[in-house]
Amino acid sequence: MKTITVVATFQARPGKENELKNALLTLPGPTRKEAGCLNYDLHQSPEEPGKFLFHENWTSKELLDAHLKSPHIAALLPRVDELCVAFPEIKIWEKIG
Repeated sequence: MKTITVVATFQARPGKENELKNALLTLPGPTRKEAGCLNYDLHQSPEEPGKFLFHENWTSKELLDAHLKSPHIAALLPRVDELCVAFPEIKIWEKIG
């Protein structure tokens, strides 16, 4: 079985760092209960406090896709433009070694 790893980075608009942080902090609790979620960890850059990173591992692409349609993700999407300088960069990785 190939684990799917996701790295998603968010850059807050100036002055919106705490709002973005609080919005992102609502996601780990419900996401960690989802089928296929192995880990879902939120990080904040110590050098750039407005930069946030999710490191996630999923058992399948299908379950990751289901996560992206979940109510808690859907609730955040309308706020991305208000809180972030650009749409989050989302990269998918497969472990090979």
